[in-house]
Amino acid sequence: MTASSFPKLLLASITAALGLGLAAPAATAQEKVLNLYSARHYQTDEALYTNFTKATGIRINRVDTDDAALLQRLKTEGSASPADVVLLVDAARLWRAETDGLFSPVKSAVLEQRIPAQLRGKDNGEGSQWFGFSTRARVIVYNKADVKAENVDTYEKLADPVNKGRFCSRSGSHPYNLSLFGAYLEHLGEAKTEAWLKGIVANQARDPKGGDTDQIKAVATGECGVTLSNTYYVARLMRSSNPDDRKTMEQVGVIFPNQKTWGAHVNVAGGAVARHARNRDAAIRFLEYLSSDDAQRYFADGNNEYPAVAGVKTANPALTTLGAFNQELIPISVVGQNSAKVQQILDRVGFK
Repeated sequence: MTASSFPKLLLASITAALGLGLAAPAATAQEKVLNLYSARHYQTDEALYTNFTKATGIRINRVDTDDAALLQRLKTEGSASPADVVLLVDAARLWRAETDGLFSPVKSAVLEQRIPAQLRGKDNGEGSQWFGFSTRARVIVYNKADVKAENVDTYEKLADPVNKGRFCSRSGSHPYNLSLFGAYLEHLGEAKTEAWLKGIVANQARDPKGGDTDQIKAVATGECGVTLSNTYYVARLMRSSNPDDRKTMEQVGVIFPNQKTWGAHVNVAGGAVARHARNRDAAIRFLEYLSSDDAQRYFADGNNEYPAVAGVKTANPALTTLGAFNQELIPISVVGQNSAKVQQILDRVGFK
């Protein structure tokens, strides 16, 4: 981050409070800058930032860290924070940051026209708190040799006794699962959600561990029979040049669940203007840029995510192979809001 981009006293206070060194090429007084705090840990995003600077002349100073550290940093910095834009990768995390007052509402005709209402944060008349710019579906992956597709074509069937000893997953408390379970809670209520999660625990092949890619590989080897994964992990393996990854995908089937009911659950990666943004105009311009066709295509082609903007075509062969699907339309903000109650249910049923 550029030292001369901020007043010296402000820089000193932040450095003293956080013990963080800031170093970057010096900025001129006339130079336009955008201070970006990002939890998107994808190398493919570099082209997004470079293209924005080329198009606007606005240079990006970036802080990359995980969601929890990023949110804690914003809280610690308070009104002294230099952040202009915040990027996060999950509905529950976006909702938490919104609830903690870390965002500033944005009124933008461009964003309101391009980003569907269910992929935006709360709007109390001053504009939305955040906007989703890409989505990923939470799909069911199963071992084709051991599991029948008709036994795992809905989320509900993961708790069916026919799948006893076959289910594996990452931690139930991971935000990707919390968001799915929060959506389930919204669809069917607390009692049915608790019974469902209790059934899933009873069907576990082993204790939760690892990430989504680990689960897919465990299904392929027969360690377990069925799991949940975000689509961009599936697409990465499909596009991989590693023969072992291609072999993995030959052993498994992928299902978009609940196509005859409410549709597959989708999570979101989104962005917001930071509460104390000093470069607010540049921040809004950056969010609007992320909704452009070019940026939306890059989310899809570069990182295997689905565009949030309707009608944007992707050249990603994996997403094309996976095909179109029906997705749920409940507001993502409600899904995030349900995460605290879901965690209580997980504790009660013993889903680690």
